[in-house]
Amino acid sequence: MRRIGLTGGIGSGKSTVSALLQALGAAIVDTDAIARSLTVAGGPAMPALVQAFGPDMADATGALDRVRMRERVFADAAAKRVLESILHPLIGAECERQAGLAEAPAVVFDVPLLVESGRWRRLVDKVLVVDASTQTQRERVTARSGWSDDAIRAVIAQQATRAARRAAADAVLFNDGVTVQELAGQVQSLWDRWLGAALR
Repeated sequence: MRRIGLTGGIGSGKSTVSALLQALGAAIVDTDAIARSLTVAGGPAMPALVQAFGPDMADATGALDRVRMRERVFADAAAKRVLESILHPLIGAECERQAGLAEAPAVVFDVPLLVESGRWRRLVDKVLVVDASTQTQRERVTARSGWSDDAIRAVIAQQATRAARRAAADAVLFNDGVTVQELAGQVQSLWDRWLGAALR
């Protein structure tokens, strides 16, 4: 089974590419979805998070207050390291559990911070980067989330640069100024190139 790491900056269109790969038969392991499942009320990460950051990091339901945590780690590198030390081992274990259950020619690990983490490169066979201009990223995030431009800029600044992501990639899909149909064609070509032998 081919293991593919999928990444891209916020607003790059990574989720669209993930859906296109799933439609072609890939099993998707979504690290953001796993992180959310770990931090719901009663989630396995919550006791350690509350102990490390205090009860104020839980919202009224007992789930992680994601907005407050985002603000905290953007402002405090040490807090970010603590958060990662709690979440990353749990996310990694769940990723491997899901990958082990997959029955597909490829498992795609959807990892927003693949390049930043430093550990994913050795865990996958190929890295696929979805790229878009910073302006396009900002426009897409504003349209879908209503975040302020300052908030979007802060997220982009915390992520790897476009150049760093491209340098780590085995393939890059430039998702800027293309239709979904054109993007789907690029994904199909890549799928055929990387998985063709396995599918015959």
